[in-house]
Amino acid sequence: MRYGLGLIVLLVLGYGVCLAGSAPTLGYRVVASYPHDPNAFTQGLIVIDGTLYESTGNYGHSTLRRVDLETGRVEQEIRLAPDLFGEGLTDWHGRLVQLTWREQLGIIYDAKTFERLETFQYQGEGWGLTHDGQQWIMSDGTDELRFLDPKTRRVVQRLKVRDGRQPVRRLNELEYIDGEIWANVWRTDRIVRISPASGAVTAVVDLTTLYPTSERVSPEAVLNGIAHDTATGRLFVTGKYWPRLYEIVIE
Repeated sequence: MRYGLGLIVLLVLGYGVCLAGSAPTLGYRVVASYPHDPNAFTQGLIVIDGTLYESTGNYGHSTLRRVDLETGRVEQEIRLAPDLFGEGLTDWHGRLVQLTWREQLGIIYDAKTFERLETFQYQGEGWGLTHDGQQWIMSDGTDELRFLDPKTRRVVQRLKVRDGRQPVRRLNELEYIDGEIWANVWRTDRIVRISPASGAVTAVVDLTTLYPTSERVSPEAVLNGIAHDTATGRLFVTGKYWPRLYEIVIE
């Protein structure tokens, strides 16, 4: 198969996809699907004790919400100030930690009451957020992940992500699963699995057929949301403005 030069440049420079020697691509199987708010611009997604927590974005519409997994019903919600754009979300010892996009502001809430407990500052943009049990792991839309000390909120490590020799840019929503960092690649329907030790992509999960592009309401309606239930091993994914949340098994 022949590729035009423009396509090669787009793939390599724009999306950070390696055309040769890249990590293996894995498929998936849908085992269940559930209702999801089609107006939710999903930015962060986690599961705690079988309950879904979601951070949504867009100025004037950003929220933190608790959602019933089976029905998609929003059980509790707090709206961010109109000048804040909600981004990544993780849990930390009974608290929820939410990033904002360009405001360089992190917000910490009580996980039960959603009371805003404190805030912290960081440099650059905030995209995805997860943790490995010891450090917070943050993406900013580049090919670099930052590891933060949860006490000082300072960067203690930076990790460049590579698929073969190619940088993987536009790393977005994150989840830490069984010793690996899983990351959505923005504007694609792919998830990369990353070694936290080396930054190497160990596998790519291709979800391009999960939700047909013909049914999407906007070019922004891309895959963005990974939630792993550590108690049961169940894996959930969704996207911005997607009407369904999918439980999948990787094959």
